[in-house]
Amino acid sequence: MMQFLINFMQNFMKILYKLSSTLNSRVNDLNPAWNEEDTSPDTQFHKAMKIVEEEFFAKVQYTYRSWLPALELIQKAVEQRFDNHPSGKILVLSNGGCPWKEHFFNIESEKALRDQDISYVCYPDNANKWRIQAIPVDDLTAFENRCPLPEAWRGYRDAELSEITGIEGCIFVHSSGFIGGNQTKEGVIKMADKALTMLGKWQQPS
Repeated sequence: MMQFLINFMQNFMKILYKLSSTLNSRVNDLNPAWNEEDTSPDTQFHKAMKIVEEEFFAKVQYTYRSWLPALELIQKAVEQRFDNHPSGKILVLSNGGCPWKEHFFNIESEKALRDQDISYVCYPDNANKWRIQAIPVDDLTAFENRCPLPEAWRGYRDAELSEITGIEGCIFVHSSGFIGGNQTKEGVIKMADKALTMLGKWQQPS
């Protein structure tokens, strides 16, 4: 199916936009133009080397300072998910803003956890409030989630949302249900718990 879509796009769809800001294109742009006679290829080559060097070291720094620490954080969250909720479907991160999706899907694949249907990630935001985010279906699907927050909550905010959910401290739920917020960690976990119950993915043991 995927190959069919690729072939269809290549053969029948008109290209409306061409990405021209990649590293390769920026280096290529430094080649002397066909009608330039006073531009030194050696000078342009050294400029290209500088661009590649800066890009390379930026990627190394990002990997060391952000990507690898995030991996450890996500591994811990996956391992401790049953400590946060007996369903094991809720991940809780101690730090928000980390690049969690790639790590999560890799870990899920490596540990064969897909059938456990881990559905939500909870984390603090920059204002020391808490967010609950629905996990996408897979790493290739950005706009379809495994367990969007209940439709009855979507688009509501603050006291009105708290009244609808029966959970104190609610801040918002996005109109698509992919993300919501609460004043506290306990609040977002309660939102996740209730959402899982309402959507038939979890039932409190009697």
